[in-house]
Amino acid sequence: MENISEKQIKWEELSISNDFLFGKVMQNPELCKELLQRILPDLKIDRIEYPELQKSINVDMDARSVRLDVYVKDEKEVVYDIEMQVSNTGGLPERSRYYQSMLDLQLIDKGKLYDELKKSYVVFICLFDLYGKGRHIYTFENICKEDGSISMGDKAVKIFLNAKGTLDDVSDELKAFLDYVAGKKPKDAYVERLEEAVREAKKNREWRHEYMTLLMRDQLNKKEGRKQGEEMMAKLITLLNEDGRLSDILRASQDEEYRQKLYLDYHII
Repeated sequence: MENISEKQIKWEELSISNDFLFGKVMQNPELCKELLQRILPDLKIDRIEYPELQKSINVDMDARSVRLDVYVKDEKEVVYDIEMQVSNTGGLPERSRYYQSMLDLQLIDKGKLYDELKKSYVVFICLFDLYGKGRHIYTFENICKEDGSISMGDKAVKIFLNAKGTLDDVSDELKAFLDYVAGKKPKDAYVERLEEAVREAKKNREWRHEYMTLLMRDQLNKKEGRKQGEEMMAKLITLLNEDGRLSDILRASQDEEYRQKLYLDYHII
């Protein structure tokens, strides 16, 4: 009972920066559309649709599955994936590349032409500065290295927002949202609506139960992962010891890349 109580307290303390709660709040189409307009002010979005709430993509048994925080499309069939990212766990640019490829696989059916792919945006809202330049927003599109005026035209856009930005590079409206993500409470009508939506979301017992279930599942997966890792390392140590490779034991315990290489060499994975 003590663990359940602790999880309930954590639920009550969640903010918009929690990816689960963010996904639930963004199920409100008006709030989601307003956010997209603040991020992409040059676009005029009349309405958005939810093909699937918190869409999961799993192409085949061997592929890494993807669970998108917010997946929507507008009236022009443009697709938007919005992800909340609290900490820099590494590999975020590569992750955005993978998400983009997964979206493309969902957007084009067998037998269709490639030029039928619709424009797509992958947006990461970060509580850290991924590129360390003080910007609130970093937008990437494929352009020609030899001539920056030439766009590849593949209709794929990746955006990284930084809630800790310092430059005057975005609108006051977008900055107000990012300040709110960072834990501040700016005077902004949209932020006030978000705050109210967060309070209402926390009253939803079904969502709280879903969050607690996912939390416990993650904890079990981590526990199983640690156990499996310990078993693999123990097996590797035994094999290295048998081969007289004592110096490699210490290196393997300190060097993740080298350890993975040894796992492959000894057919442990």
